[in-house]
Amino acid sequence: MIVVQRLQTMQSVIEALPHPTREELELSRVLHALSDPVRLKIVASLASEGECAMGAIDVPVTKSTCTHHFKVLRDAGVLNQRQVGTARMNTLRREDLDARFPGLLNTVLRSVASA
Repeated sequence: MIVVQRLQTMQSVIEALPHPTREELELSRVLHALSDPVRLKIVASLASEGECAMGAIDVPVTKSTCTHHFKVLRDAGVLNQRQVGTARMNTLRREDLDARFPGLLNTVLRSVASA
């Protein structure tokens, strides 16, 4: 019984990460998030590979800078993040972006592919 109590107090509590709702997505914030080459690479990887952890996408920046880029994308509503153990899993919010800004994501992804 003492062991069970100790394990319960040692468990970390993980709060849900904040994400804007579909209605809260703003074009200026989305365009800003997509204006950086590293963030574009992240978005293109998520579009082609689907859900993945932050560390699974090869970007030429430090871990702290990579974390910043994912936060900018999440805060703008471009991607969804969920905590799984110690990993943050990322998914592109294609449905929400297409509903708010039809054609935007496909246009951006085509331009990345042709660059």
